[in-house]
Amino acid sequence: MLYRDFATQEELDHQYNLTMRFPEAASSYEAFCERESKSVRSELDHRLDVPFGPTLAEHVDLYPAGENAPVLIYFHGGFWYLRTSEEFGFVARGPVSAGAATVVTNYALCPRVTVDEIVRQARAAVAWIYQNARSFGGDPGRIHVAGHSAGGHLIAMLLATDWEGEYRLPAGIIKGATAISGLFDLAPFPYTFLQPKLQLTWDQVLRNSPILHLPDSAPPLLVVYGDDETGEFKRQSEEFFEAWTARGLGGERLVLPGKNHYDVIDGFLDAGSPLCSAILGQMGLE
Repeated sequence: MLYRDFATQEELDHQYNLTMRFPEAASSYEAFCERESKSVRSELDHRLDVPFGPTLAEHVDLYPAGENAPVLIYFHGGFWYLRTSEEFGFVARGPVSAGAATVVTNYALCPRVTVDEIVRQARAAVAWIYQNARSFGGDPGRIHVAGHSAGGHLIAMLLATDWEGEYRLPAGIIKGATAISGLFDLAPFPYTFLQPKLQLTWDQVLRNSPILHLPDSAPPLLVVYGDDETGEFKRQSEEFFEAWTARGLGGERLVLPGKNHYDVIDGFLDAGSPLCSAILGQMGLE
C-alpha cells in the first residue's frame, strides 16, 4: 500500500485530483470566483496588493468595514500551487456587510517556494495585520482567520504557531479560526499528481502536517466541509476535528449539505448563510 488503503497513485488521485474528477465543477468555480470578486470590488471600498513582506507575492487585499472593526483574515486554496488573492475578493461581501473588515491574503506558490515558506508567509501576514490593523480601521485585538483547502491547512498551522517566542506578539493574537475542507495530513501527497508541483520531502511532510502539531491551547476552531466532498477530504476534516477535541481544545464541526469542494465557500457572499453566519457568530457579529 502507498498510503492507508490506497495501493496506487490512481486511487489517491481519484480522491484529490478534483479538476480531473469534476471538470465541470472546477470550470464553474473559476468563473464564479472571477465574476463575483469583480462584482464585490465594484461595490466595496478596498485596497489591493498592500505588501506585508519583501517579495512581490507577499501582499494582502484589504476590505475595510469602518472603525474598530473585527478583522477576518482569509487564506485561499489551490493545493499550494494555484490561485491568488485577486480571485477571492468575493469572500469579503458577507463579512463586510456584517461589520467585519476582511483581509484576503496572497502568498507565493509551489514549486517556486516550498510549503515551509508558504507557512512562514502566512504567519508573517498575520503578524503584519496585527501590527497594521488600525491603518484600515481594524481592531488588532479581534483577529479571526479562515481558509479553504490549502488555506485550511494554513489556518491549522497558524494555530500551532509560537507567537510569543517567534514574533514577540501576544500568544492569543488569533481569537477564532475556521478551516474549510482543510488538508491536515500531508502524508498522501508525495504519492499523488501533486508531488511534481509540491516537491515535498518527508521532513517537510512531518513539519507541516497540522495533525502532528496540535497546540496545547488555542482559540475556538470551526471545522467545515461539504457533504458532497470526496471520502479523503471528509476524512482529513473528521480526523483533525477528532484529534483537536480529544486534546481538550474547543471546536465545532459544520457539515454543509449539498456542497462539494468548490461551492462549499460560496456562503461568504451572504452574511446569513450557514457558513458565514457561523463565522460571524464566532466573531461576535451575529
